Amino acid sequence: MNRFLAPNRYVDSDHPEVVAWAESLRGDSARESAIRLYYDVRERVRYSPWNVRFAPEAFTASGTLARDFEDGAHCIDKALLLAAGARVLGIPSRLHYANVRNHVGTARLEKALGSDLLVFHGYAELYLDDRWIGATPAFNAALCERLGVAPLEFDGVHDAIFQEFDGEARFMEYVDDHGSFADVPFERMLAAWKQHYGISAEWPLPEAS
Repeated sequence: MNRFLAPNRYVDSDHPEVVAWAESLRGDSARESAIRLYYDVRERVRYSPWNVRFAPEAFTASGTLARDFEDGAHCIDKALLLAAGARVLGIPSRLHYANVRNHVGTARLEKALGSDLLVFHGYAELYLDDRWIGATPAFNAALCERLGVAPLEFDGVHDAIFQEFDGEARFMEYVDDHGSFADVPFERMLAAWKQHYGISAEWPLPEAS
């Protein structure tokens, strides 16, 4: 379990600003702390799948924390920050990745990618009450309101990785699972992106209006 509590290259939970931020959200229990961290990460930076950089130095928790709300961050960025904050507060955390289909508001992105499959969607898993609980803090409330879906809530007890709409249908469909990691599996992730999307030096994608 020690590796899920220790800082590393991407989950830089020893960064002074990450430490100060996490400590400011510490609650009276691990669960309360986890809930506070989740909601802060969800709302701190707006979700944007367009702000992806294909370089290792672009993926750090401290880098995500330094962004303004309008800078935007994608699911991997926000999962990193949640995982780092949890480790600061003594909550073991890891990163989980899966290929997903996102069924709401992705027409422009699918056109740019040439695919409806989002490869290496990332979320965090927190170890609370002797079990791992998944948490996806990617989609901020204002975005969900604009898309007509309810924001994903987290209670520190149940997994928060499936976002429902229309009462039954799934906002996010998980297709292939890549498993859990203590740190970002950058080379594996980049190889999967190259294989599926044929990415080039022209990325990141220009955000369409």
